[in-house]
Amino acid sequence: MREVFAAAAIGSVAPARVILLPGAYQTPEDFLRAGFLEAMRARRIAADLSLVDIEARDLTDRRPLAELREKLILPARAQGCRRIYLGGISLGAFVALDYASRHAGEVDDLCLLAPYLGNRMLTAVIAKAGGLRAWSGRLGAGSLAEIEEEQRIWQFLGNCANSGPRLYLAYGREDRFARAQGLLAATLPPARVDVVTGAHDWDTWRALWENFLDKGFQ
Repeated sequence: MREVFAAAAIGSVAPARVILLPGAYQTPEDFLRAGFLEAMRARRIAADLSLVDIEARDLTDRRPLAELREKLILPARAQGCRRIYLGGISLGAFVALDYASRHAGEVDDLCLLAPYLGNRMLTAVIAKAGGLRAWSGRLGAGSLAEIEEEQRIWQFLGNCANSGPRLYLAYGREDRFARAQGLLAATLPPARVDVVTGAHDWDTWRALWENFLDKGFQ
């Protein structure tokens, strides 16, 4: 796992750390080119930024989750970091959710930008049930075994309003995953949801990131 780290102040550990995971076939440098670090520095936010490279082929064995914990999150706490924001874009946001569902007490906030939220078969089941609050938490008969993990993540999301890390969701109205994102948005307080005009692209994600820094980062 490769990390690009940007400290808020040289020689000291900031009270907060933001750990961002890119989408599929993206790199930490894509965050930099899109101006994510520049936006933080322009606002003088007292948080260190960690941009993490995750290989898509490694996701099948969950190795990135163990590396996130052992190499980034636990060491950040040991260094004196008091608040950890874990987030990402698209598939990276899904990995952040997977981590939080397994280690909910180890992160304080989740920042999900245009998240991929799993197989359409599962989200269709949730929608048919009347939304996440009405869903039983179970899959229908004959469901694919591959989406059992996604089922667990949606069960975690259903409990987020009452426990676990604070969740911030942001996406574009024209995002290709907007239907599933809307199912999650319906369960969150309006202040924790940001929907803008835009698709599944870097221009939209940069706008969502700036909104998060202005309104969701606290």
